[in-house]
Amino acid sequence: MYSLRFTKSFCIALIVFVLDQLIKWWAVKEHINIQATPISLVLVYNKGVAFSMFSWFEEWLKYLQILLMFGIAWYLYKNNELFKIYYIPIGILFGAAAGNIVDRFIHGGVVDYIYWHYLFEFAIFNFADIMINISVALILLMIFLRRNKEN
Repeated sequence: MYSLRFTKSFCIALIVFVLDQLIKWWAVKEHINIQATPISLVLVYNKGVAFSMFSWFEEWLKYLQILLMFGIAWYLYKNNELFKIYYIPIGILFGAAAGNIVDRFIHGGVVDYIYWHYLFEFAIFNFADIMINISVALILLMIFLRRNKEN
């Protein structure tokens, strides 16, 4: 049963990773710059993480992110009950994180292209960022639903 969940999680990660890289390949190839409201598509390379934080880590940031992913994987391996429960959002998270890390090696920064600018200026982000947020939201929702079920 565990290996089936691992296989499903790996397939989900692979699908998210491939979709993310295909979209980014297109954005870079076309050097996308489509102005619209509320969302524009504008190509930028983010040297940091969310909102360009930690950009001062420069080249080391990608290695720190790899280390973080291995740390999370090790934690899940040691606590495989968590993986059994959250294998779908974990697959989404790992696929999206891998996509952003690969960008750092290929492009020197994460390829971002979605710019929200209606009513307020927001960060420029990408598909992988959306998937990371969805995976975290799914984990939180699953925790909430499990706690309610236990009570």
